Amino acid sequence: MHYLDNVATTRVADAVADVADAVLREHFANPSSLYTPGAKSEFTIADARAAVAASLGAKESEIVFTSCGSEGNNLAVLGAAKARRAWADHIVVTGYEHPSVQLVVDALEKEGWRVTKVMPDETGHVDLNAMIEAVGPKTALCTAMHVNNEIGSILDVAALAKAVKEKNSRTAVHVDGVQAWGKLPIRLNETKIDSYSVSGHKIHAPKGVGALYLRSGYNITPVYLGGGQEHGRRPGTENIAYIAALAKAIELMQSGWKARTQRLAALNKMLCDGIAQLDGIVKNSPDDALSEIVNFSVDGIKSETMLHFLESRDIYVSSGSACSKGEASHTLTAMGLSRRRIDTAIRVSFCGDTTEDDVRALLDALREGMGSLAHMR
Repeated sequence: MHYLDNVATTRVADAVADVADAVLREHFANPSSLYTPGAKSEFTIADARAAVAASLGAKESEIVFTSCGSEGNNLAVLGAAKARRAWADHIVVTGYEHPSVQLVVDALEKEGWRVTKVMPDETGHVDLNAMIEAVGPKTALCTAMHVNNEIGSILDVAALAKAVKEKNSRTAVHVDGVQAWGKLPIRLNETKIDSYSVSGHKIHAPKGVGALYLRSGYNITPVYLGGGQEHGRRPGTENIAYIAALAKAIELMQSGWKARTQRLAALNKMLCDGIAQLDGIVKNSPDDALSEIVNFSVDGIKSETMLHFLESRDIYVSSGSACSKGEASHTLTAMGLSRRRIDTAIRVSFCGDTTEDDVRALLDALREGMGSLAHMR
């Protein structure tokens, strides 16, 4: 099998699954309990919190465990807006956010918030200066993706946060870091970023666990009410096994980071050089995108048709965000690309397990498919 849809989700690493299994069997007690087994569960969470904090350049007290990146984005965006409603009425956001930010902001707009969406250009880049210029005295929140999940474009979120705070120190800055965590270096305590969401299943941890960084002293209104777990920001009994698995996954990602980064850059070049030799393919990802993501369009062949053809060759890619359920790409639409280019788009995404054989198989299958599949009129 040639699995090339790692932006949608990754295979759980064996060592990560072993940690989850061991914790499920050994640390079943509620971490909020006052007896010894509960304390052992609490210590397991504390160790994991320290590991996640270290990976982000943050303090342990600044990490809140969540179920996923989407939940983290909801908590951060809604919490920031509610906490600033007394004096603010405005939100600044990029025009190609993940649905867990985009739809939340859309809902806030229906409640009366003014929203400025800064659209990407046709290369997939967002103008940092345009976002900063949009911030005003009543801007509650500026929110952006660190790495776009469909084309891999990278935004200098540290520079964005610094400039936003210089313009309005009360404006909250939230970053969706789901596709960047473990792939790009980040030291959050050296930035002005207020909140940063990450997810486990993008880095070989199980689905159902993530984390949210909330800077010390930063004010958000809790979205959920319940127990006092996770500093009252995300109440509910913690998923100890998956939290421990999350820490193990980021440990593995970081342990071979340099070699992994170099190898994926080489695979990216191999794929991009290969598709450049195929007439009728145009790349949608910018040249400076994250190496793990390559988005391109195969002119004349609908995405769904090509996806099924590749699947018949045991090759698995996607046409865009897995959260969009096959709808037209939100990102490519925001970039202003033609409908034909959007309808023929393919997203390929690598992980540390991807090999040259995977890329070679994809290129061979693309060449075969372009020669045999029916083309759009």
